[in-house]
Amino acid sequence: MAKIEGGCLCGQVRYSSAEQPMMTGVCHCKSCQRQTGTSYSVIVAVSEANLTVTGDSLSVFETVGDSGKPTRRRFCNQCGSPLFSTSEVLPDMAFVKAGTLDDTSWLEPQMHIWCSEKQPWVVIDPKLAQAEKNPQLGI
Repeated sequence: MAKIEGGCLCGQVRYSSAEQPMMTGVCHCKSCQRQTGTSYSVIVAVSEANLTVTGDSLSVFETVGDSGKPTRRRFCNQCGSPLFSTSEVLPDMAFVKAGTLDDTSWLEPQMHIWCSEKQPWVVIDPKLAQAEKNPQLGI
């Protein structure tokens, strides 16, 4: 997998990155649960500088996390699709919502984060890395 491409439900916003994703993971934080409307968010981390976004309906909603630093959640203001997030906790990285990828055939999450807030009925493969909150990434 060398390039990712995707977009929102209505097609007004598209994105791509020519770089290899830095990681794939599953975030169980309450904010991701609320944003996705389900129990977690599958994410793909890429360099924000290498993420190209087109379309004029991209909006941002900013929240403040446990760290006290902002997280900016980008979404399409036409169809509401969450597309990617950036956070000052992990600067220069963009966390693409995997459900918006055109091709997910290669996707295999490597870790679970914010496991301290996961739904009690979610079962995590014990072979995968797990972090109670934000992970210490060696990227």
